[in-house]
Amino acid sequence: MAKPQKRFVCQSCGSVSSRWQGQCVDCSEWNTILEEAPAIVTPFQAKHNLQGGGRALAMMALDAEVPLPARMPSGIAELDRALGGGFVEASATLIGGDPGIGKSTLLLQAAARMALAEADVAYVSGEEAADQVRLRARRLGLGDAPVRLASATSVRDILTTLGAGKPPTLLVIDSIQTMHSDLIEGAPGTVSQVRASAQELIRFAKERGTALVLVGHVTKDGTIAGPRVLEHMVDTVLSFEGERSHQYRILRAIKNRFGGTDEIGVFAMQQEGLTEVANPSSLFLTQRDESVTGTVVFPALEGTRPVLVEIQALVVRLASGATPRRAVVGWDNGRLAMILAVLEARCGLSFSSAEVYLNVAGGYRVQDPAADLAVAAALVSALSERPVPTDAIAFGEIALSGEVRSVAHGSLRLKEAAKLGFGQALVPSAMTGEKGALRLSGFSTLGRLVDHLLGRG
Repeated sequence: MAKPQKRFVCQSCGSVSSRWQGQCVDCSEWNTILEEAPAIVTPFQAKHNLQGGGRALAMMALDAEVPLPARMPSGIAELDRALGGGFVEASATLIGGDPGIGKSTLLLQAAARMALAEADVAYVSGEEAADQVRLRARRLGLGDAPVRLASATSVRDILTTLGAGKPPTLLVIDSIQTMHSDLIEGAPGTVSQVRASAQELIRFAKERGTALVLVGHVTKDGTIAGPRVLEHMVDTVLSFEGERSHQYRILRAIKNRFGGTDEIGVFAMQQEGLTEVANPSSLFLTQRDESVTGTVVFPALEGTRPVLVEIQALVVRLASGATPRRAVVGWDNGRLAMILAVLEARCGLSFSSAEVYLNVAGGYRVQDPAADLAVAAALVSALSERPVPTDAIAFGEIALSGEVRSVAHGSLRLKEAAKLGFGQALVPSAMTGEKGALRLSGFSTLGRLVDHLLGRG
């Protein structure tokens, strides 16, 4: 038979207990506990019912005035741009990237500059000895920065040390895959260890108001290693991208609870470390004194920053019967197949017996759909051996019907191109009303662009 269960509820805070007492243990009020009508419950319900026994939550209105979180500048403008203005107190940031891309170098530079600005910074390395980190700091010219440095992998030791005194303003853990919690069995780097270690470090940061930065390893596919829940636990996820054969690096925000995810930070790897690139277009544009077939400049947009990159195309005719190749570097392979199909079906150009190679100069990766028109212009130029003028840019989205559609932030792209000395632009016809320093040539369909490039009138 089910037994009646006695419930004594505090009338002040709603706390529930199984017996009466004079003072509530949760809100410390006296003579506020009253017995409620007993409920008939089974032993299973008594063990698994979560509708009582907890503490009352303080609810607030959606339109309540809440001050914005304060930002802590890192001293590196490009890093602050990707973060949305700087680090936030009591926040957790996860940064991932390929080995040797410069994650530790970037964070060491940021930690040293914040420490020189009188911030309390702690840097804990689980992959390198303290002397190795110190030597890198000297090589970067930051050896005199007052950064608290340690080499440890035990989360208990780290939190015990940092919790004994004043919590640091910024805590860098390099990396989370090397951390170990003695509450969980398993080697460092396993799913359970990464999740448990990150949870304890994030709890410390939230309770003590410390800005936490975790470095994460990546898999061969480029995703952050470990449990996917790790990206859900943190407030910001940053991806450090770039080819090791090129000097540039791009810091991109994948998730940001305190800002947008449409901004990037651009860096160049130099002998003195990572340096900021104020004009990213200079990295991805080649200096050409004369026109070259198959090359078109495209103003890509990353957040609010236009970046001018060069689209390069090569078309090679093959003997009949050979299977042509389609090779793409820096762009979507499926998108190239679509542009080729539209050029063949709507414009009468045949690429079926030719190999097509497409490359974005400088190792840049383009994800903007506005690159369709620039790619099409480069392909037509390479096929016809007619160069596009060196002072021209092109952007616009191409539909399967052959229509050229306008794209967002066209005036911003035109303004950046004019600032770098370009004189004309191949754009959708809907944008010909834009006022600017460039001479605009508008095209409603891809066929009109082909006619213009081939000189058909």
